[in-house]
Amino acid sequence: MRRPNTVDRPTGCAGCCGKQPAARRTHDPRSRLSAGLAGVAVCLLMVLLAVGCGSGSAPAEPGAARERVQFITIGTGGVTGVYYQVGGALMQLVNEASSEHGLRAAAQATGGSVYNINAILTGNMEFGLAQSDRQYQALKGLAEWSEQGPQDALRAICSFHPETVTLVAAADSGIAAIQDLRGKRVNIGNPGSGQRGNALDVLRTAGLDPDRDLQAESLKAADSAKVLQDGRIDAFFYTVGHPAGAISEAVAGRRRVAFVPITGMERLLAEAPYYAPATISADMYPGAVNTADVPTISVMTTLVTAASVPDDLVYCVTRTVFTELERLRAAHPALAGLQPEAMVRHGLSAPLHPGAERYYLETGLLPAP
Repeated sequence: MRRPNTVDRPTGCAGCCGKQPAARRTHDPRSRLSAGLAGVAVCLLMVLLAVGCGSGSAPAEPGAARERVQFITIGTGGVTGVYYQVGGALMQLVNEASSEHGLRAAAQATGGSVYNINAILTGNMEFGLAQSDRQYQALKGLAEWSEQGPQDALRAICSFHPETVTLVAAADSGIAAIQDLRGKRVNIGNPGSGQRGNALDVLRTAGLDPDRDLQAESLKAADSAKVLQDGRIDAFFYTVGHPAGAISEAVAGRRRVAFVPITGMERLLAEAPYYAPATISADMYPGAVNTADVPTISVMTTLVTAASVPDDLVYCVTRTVFTELERLRAAHPALAGLQPEAMVRHGLSAPLHPGAERYYLETGLLPAP
């Protein structure tokens, strides 16, 4: 399958991709010759890419890099969310080093974790951000993947920041605890988004049925603040790193808002290894009603890819992330606490991609086997 916005994968290039695709059949000798020449050209491109990103090799000349540019796509989330900003920062770091490795990245706004994982596994993008719980569920064939079964081709690269499950309610709604959501208009998130899965986990653990006990909406997270301020909903869930633009937008509106504690989740924490206790600092949102930190639960943001994505390509992206880590920390407050060792070990359920593993072994972030 051809990946949008990318150079075609090399035809018959076992050295770059690790397997040899079947040859295309044609009855036109000119078409056969054109296809063969195209395959040779792209093979040479991938070989050059491997040389540029290989361990211990000198950076390629800038002019040569321009001739062998390969385009990659990074799936993010809604434009007001932290995923979009993190993906944009990754895109910038990759593109600024394009003269060294020949890659050009584009950060694509998407529906979130489930969309990104599915797009990666179907070959429509190379990289994507996904919540650690969604990575786990895809690998195990749970939740949205229960019919398809385990997604064995999913591969992990690293984790980034924690994402807290956040419940925002209008101060005039009378919602001070999860049980107060009964009968209220609540946005639980669009289908395929991480926050929808987290909202359902929280509601069910609290003994609430989203279909029977509340008026559930399925809006994108980016729309939540506006519809809350317009009076069309009473509360919304959003799983996000803080501070987040969409939350700030809700807090800044004329309708006062409060963060609702998510407590009583002990059973969920015991059953789901990807959840952890967390708090939302009241200092981040001075316009909110809350004056004390709010207890909740969290997952991790992870960077994922597919087993079919070439090792050298993943190596290049991984190396860029870790060699430019100081700049990545400065890209958003949620990333300020990034630590290399934790990024390699926390929140990763899927096997490491060999390209990422190679970098970690070379730098000592993983012990030699």
